[in-house]
Amino acid sequence: MFALPLAVLALQAFADEWRFPSVLPQRLGLRGLHGALASGAGGAAFANSAEVAVATTALALLLGWPAARALGERRLRRPEPLLLLIALPLLVPSYATGTGLTTWFLRLGLTDSRAGLVLAHLTVVLPYVTLLLLPAFGPRLRELEEMAKTAGAGPARRLIQVSIPAARASIATAALIGALVSWSQYGISLAIGGGLPTLPIIMLPFVRSDPEVAAAMALFFLAPAVVALAAAGRAGRER
Repeated sequence: MFALPLAVLALQAFADEWRFPSVLPQRLGLRGLHGALASGAGGAAFANSAEVAVATTALALLLGWPAARALGERRLRRPEPLLLLIALPLLVPSYATGTGLTTWFLRLGLTDSRAGLVLAHLTVVLPYVTLLLLPAFGPRLRELEEMAKTAGAGPARRLIQVSIPAARASIATAALIGALVSWSQYGISLAIGGGLPTLPIIMLPFVRSDPEVAAAMALFFLAPAVVALAAAGRAGRER
């Protein structure tokens, strides 16, 4: 069942003629792919989406690490308020979040800019990254860090040589999910960075005007996610 929508999407992308009520296309071809590739904004939107996703994920990892550590090591007497604050953006529709940020970002001159888009995406990506980093911080990591400290390793060396390698599985998972969440953002991107097109923004108008081109763009949109998930699955099996 999971593969059925993808199969229909692929058929739509390669359908030159598909009239209702036929279940299958009457004629296959490459018109949809040609239309997607010929779209002048397609390449720029793909690059914008990739750059914003990478920058957002990197920032989320930097900010999420200390928050996850404080929660995972139970340094707070009452962690519930911080957990609620972290999870709050996940309970609000992303377009509502973007709309709420628009006035503030307008005054700061951050709308229609890459920096503004990264900061806006961060409000949604940071909760995922922080919560996915939580499993890394437990007794095992504390023991390894204490052993390194006893051996004379300073804070920076412990972080680089002990903490990060020990938490690499959680870091990889958090980075993957964070990048995919940023990559797929539509509501926030439209509210904050409509003048800086990303792939979801330019893809949606084609859904009604030219479904074949929209389907081809959707395949390009899904490609990085499929490659990343396949790489993550392969890395997990090798471990």
